[in-house]
Order: sequence, then structure tokens, then C-alpha cells
Amino acid sequence: MFTHRPAAGFRRPVALVATALAAVLALTACESDGGGAESAKKSGTSGTATGSVVAPGKPGEPAKTLTPEQALKAVPDDSPNAADFAYTEMMVVHHTQALTMTSLVPGRAESAMVKGVADRIAAAQKPEIDAMNGWLKRFAAKRPKDSGGHDHGTMTMPGMATDAQLAQLRAAKGKAFDQLFLKLMITHHDGAVSMAADALSDGRNTLVQEMANDVISQQSAEIGRMRKM
Repeated sequence: MFTHRPAAGFRRPVALVATALAAVLALTACESDGGGAESAKKSGTSGTATGSVVAPGKPGEPAKTLTPEQALKAVPDDSPNAADFAYTEMMVVHHTQALTMTSLVPGRAESAMVKGVADRIAAAQKPEIDAMNGWLKRFAAKRPKDSGGHDHGTMTMPGMATDAQLAQLRAAKGKAFDQLFLKLMITHHDGAVSMAADALSDGRNTLVQEMANDVISQQSAEIGRMRKM
């Protein structure tokens, strides 16, 4: 599974879900045990005598008093959409090519730094592939009818190395391999970050957004390291 470290600019969807759910939980506590003030203190929201709740606003905005119906409507729709499925399926393919590239490093690379970054990439992306395949299995029944199947061969996956580039990488050794590996992997990571940004913009499922945030955070850092080599 992932260790979630969302990029600073992409936390809002998860934060909004948490805020809305906190409001609903506080309301439920108020109505069930009559301890409105005490329950509200524990949940971080304020209960009123009428059973409504005061939900904290976003930064710079005032708090809002919500009815039960409004509190429920405040929770965003988290059901997966076509963009969530497309991103997850394509990223499995994208990550798989990265593992193909890192598997060529032993016996070909000369630089210890290149070997180290390849090990880190492989160690991170293998469990990410498992997590994304697990997500696809979990939500298979919720796939939108207009989202297509599993064949994304005609869709653009930025950063993917061509067959010719992979053949060139397999044939290279030593410093020539190191230079080509870094060039191809930086491009590959740039493409993954672009895909993840699109998922954050077009997708809807919180888990997919968390996975996309992880890709942006981890691979942006790796791009920085590789560019210094």
C-alpha cells in the first residue's frame, strides 16, 4: 500500500470530505445521546439545540450552520468516474515499463547512483502497481458504462519509451547506459506526473486522488535527483 504524502497544492478534495463527514458525525452524536455540546467538542464541530451543526469553513471563510440534509449534501460524490479508471489502468502500464527499464540496470549500469535510483524506483512502483490493480478489482462493478474497457493502446501515455529506445537501452553499457537510462527515466517520470495532474483535475475518487498525489510527490523528487546526476 501507499504511504500517503499529498503534494501541498492537492489536499483540498480529501480535506473537504473529512470536514463534511465530521459535521455529519457530530450531528449524529447530538441526536443520539442529547449531549450536543460535549459531542460537538469531541468532533471539532459545534452542535446547536435544534440538532444542526456548525461546520468549519475553508481557510478565509466563515463557519456554516448546516441542517442534516445540508450536511449530507456537503459530502462530495466520491464514486469513480471514467477518468479514475482510465488513469489507474494506464498508470499500471506506465509503471510496468519503468520496471522493465530498471530491470536492465544490473550488469549494464556503471554508476552506483544510477543503480541506487533504479532500486528506489523499483521498490516504490511494484507496490503501487499492486495497489492500483487492487483498486481496479475493488471498483470493477462501479465502472461507468461509457468508460471503455482495458485497452488503452490508442490513448496517449506521455513519457513512454518507444520500442526502439528500449532496444537501444538494452544494447548500451557503462556510461552510455547510465546517460540513456537517466534521459529516458526523467522523460518517463515527467509523463507520469502529467498523467497524475490530469487525474486530480478530471477524476473524482478520493483513493485515486491520493495515489495521484503520491506519484506527483515521489516522482517529482526523483526527477530532481536524476537531473543532478
